[in-house]
Amino acid sequence: MVSGIALLVIILLAVVLIVLAVSVFKLHPFLALLGAIFFTGLAVGVPLKHILDSITQGFGNLLGGIGLVVVLGSIIGVILEKTGAAIQIANLVIGLVGKQRPLLAMGFIGTVVGIPVFCDSGFIILSGLAKALAQKTGRKFAELALGLAGGLYTTHVLVPPTPGPLACAGNLGLANHLGEVILWGLVISIPSTLVGIFFAGRFVSKLISQEDITEEKKTLESQQQLPTLPSPFLALLPIFLPILLISIASFISLTSVPEQVKSWIQFLGSPLIALCLALLTSFFLIKDTDKKKQMDFMNLGITQAGSILILTGLGGAFGALLKATPIEPMLREWLVGNSLHGAVVLLVAYLIAALLKTAQGSSTSALVITSSMLAPLLLTVGFDKPSEVALLVMAIGGGAMTVSHANDSYFWVVSQFGHLQLKEAYKSLTIMTLVQGISVLITTMLFFLFVQ
Repeated sequence: MVSGIALLVIILLAVVLIVLAVSVFKLHPFLALLGAIFFTGLAVGVPLKHILDSITQGFGNLLGGIGLVVVLGSIIGVILEKTGAAIQIANLVIGLVGKQRPLLAMGFIGTVVGIPVFCDSGFIILSGLAKALAQKTGRKFAELALGLAGGLYTTHVLVPPTPGPLACAGNLGLANHLGEVILWGLVISIPSTLVGIFFAGRFVSKLISQEDITEEKKTLESQQQLPTLPSPFLALLPIFLPILLISIASFISLTSVPEQVKSWIQFLGSPLIALCLALLTSFFLIKDTDKKKQMDFMNLGITQAGSILILTGLGGAFGALLKATPIEPMLREWLVGNSLHGAVVLLVAYLIAALLKTAQGSSTSALVITSSMLAPLLLTVGFDKPSEVALLVMAIGGGAMTVSHANDSYFWVVSQFGHLQLKEAYKSLTIMTLVQGISVLITTMLFFLFVQ
């Protein structure tokens, strides 16, 4: 099987082929991704049976994890849009931050929500709010969607109790110092979120062509002509109920409540159950008792989720195939053979996580694998203080952001719910995650020099 530099070249070439197939040859992303998976497997020399197993298992495992969440979130988004609830929420947000700062609002809403909620679920839940704010303020929907995506992504990889950074901290021996990891994660999330907001506001208009918002305006006008918009409470309930439930379930694991109570809270706070309850509450927004209207909303949401599910599943298949290549043992062997010290360790940790993230798509996997590789070497490289190790978690988290592209489910969630074409997603989301990841590394290294 191919390894070393040749393996990295093949993976890079596969990514380039995806972009060219869609943007130049106008192939559907489904065909481009499927072709890239087979190209990579055959070029690397993965056994044919393993290629097929990786595709089916990677596709099924990822959809098994987030498939129903995507469908539920899509239906809730349609109901929020069609009943005017999203407009009501937009009115509330604009009242708080003013019409001149919707991008700042979306960025920091994402940062807060991304702590307890997976970024995929958070973006699905909140993308309708970004759309409504775009309609109300005249800002491009792509700008607000990317500002939201950047905020969600930052705390998703930096702040426990999100599973990735939580597992990373545990692997590095910080189970009893999670408070310090959370504190550093919150502090370093602020500049990363601001970088994402700045990028979305300053460069998106140059990278993405102005979308036709005629229909959006018609939708807005028709919703504003409704006799009354839903009450703020009912409008907010489908969004904040799942966020509240998921947040409580995430933090309950850090407490000493009885196990039976904890298991019930964690059940109600699982993304699937939380979104099922949110869907039930969203039915209160439908004033018309005609069941056909409710059925129409559900059918539209399910239809919209279909293409997202297919592309997301193929992203999982691509990631599963890459895990079958020798990239992980290759990086481990390279690291063990080098003696590194000080801030250079942060850079190496970042680069390893970035390579793993870029190669196999999962930020959580990049966090877990990189921390597992580094854990035996902490004392060797002189990392014996909790503050130093906590900053190592931040460096790994920055690498786990770098970069989101075709083998990352979040890339497809943001591009599809954010109405971005593939080449636009690469020019905006992929570059933004690169810039944000680098900003996390720089901020972490500066703090590391300070705590020495």
